[in-house]
Amino acid sequence: MIAQMDNPPPREKRALGFKPLYGQVRDILVARLIEGVWKPGDPLPSEFQLAEELGVSQGTMRKALDELVGRNLLVRRQGRGTFVARHDQQRALFHFFKLEPNDRSRRLPTSQVLGVATGTADNAEREALSLDAGVKVIRVERLRFFEGKAIVRERISLPRAIFAGIEEREALPNTLYALYALDYGVTVAEAREELRAVAAGPEDARDLGLAPGTPLLEIRRVAVALDGRPVELRVSRCDTGHCRYVADLR
Repeated sequence: MIAQMDNPPPREKRALGFKPLYGQVRDILVARLIEGVWKPGDPLPSEFQLAEELGVSQGTMRKALDELVGRNLLVRRQGRGTFVARHDQQRALFHFFKLEPNDRSRRLPTSQVLGVATGTADNAEREALSLDAGVKVIRVERLRFFEGKAIVRERISLPRAIFAGIEEREALPNTLYALYALDYGVTVAEAREELRAVAAGPEDARDLGLAPGTPLLEIRRVAVALDGRPVELRVSRCDTGHCRYVADLR
């Protein structure tokens, strides 16, 4: 039970850093997700049960749940309750994948893994993933296709300490975040992307069927887990002659 009442103390009596009660409840729920108390796809207890367990009002619990739904960590299903979000094709399509073909259809591309290897993290990987010198990473190189046309060449770097064994798998799924969550207990909660224009290098040109030096869109993404750890660096080089980057700003 949380030892604070729903009515906060007067403003003049609050200490710096005071967190609203719903924020404390939210943090408890997130901690349970991190600890695996509820796994992707699992239903949560009812709003009433959770409120009673933590000793807060249903209004406070609803506000905490609303925030987690807004962050795409939970999903509400009409008449069925609240569930832990899965990193399935639908969620990947609308939450993390921002490319669409020029016909404006919304669909995920297919993937072909070019290679998986282990090596010592370079400077860019250490900085992005907060790794010490000498730490090993797993690197996945793959192509992504729309209607059989290669449109993205990407390199994915993962801390080996977190994802040991991925390099030994016979096949990797198209939606890697589902693999992270189900097999490694790592839920990607958010990601930061940086975009820039680059020229196609020899490997880009070969695999994307372009002339060397063709302009490409490079998307550099750092994915962050629920507990705040950066867990993936993904650098995607995209042929925007066949697709476009679309972001909805609200």
